Amino acid sequence: MTHVVTESCIRCKYTDCVDVCPVDCFREGPNFLVIDPDECIDCAVCIPECPVNAILPEEDVPADQMKFIAINAELSPKWPSITKRKAALPDADEWKDRKDKLGELKR
Repeated sequence: MTHVVTESCIRCKYTDCVDVCPVDCFREGPNFLVIDPDECIDCAVCIPECPVNAILPEEDVPADQMKFIAINAELSPKWPSITKRKAALPDADEWKDRKDKLGELKR
């Protein structure tokens, strides 16, 4: 199994998780991060680092977030690797508690 970045990350893009990843499996898009399922070793060290609880083990992804398993797999080969923490998006605090952000995802 792998870990999955879910909707909570959209328009926030906190990058605390990338600093702890031992295999550099995170990929960076314009306003979202994804995990490369072929690189993730299922170590779970990223989960407690995410301030918006956007990272889940694949088997724990709730039904309304299942589409993010495919989104992570689709976008990870297209986006560049991110291995160092960066500042969150400027308006991340305004977006962190919002729901239904899929329409905001920039590919």
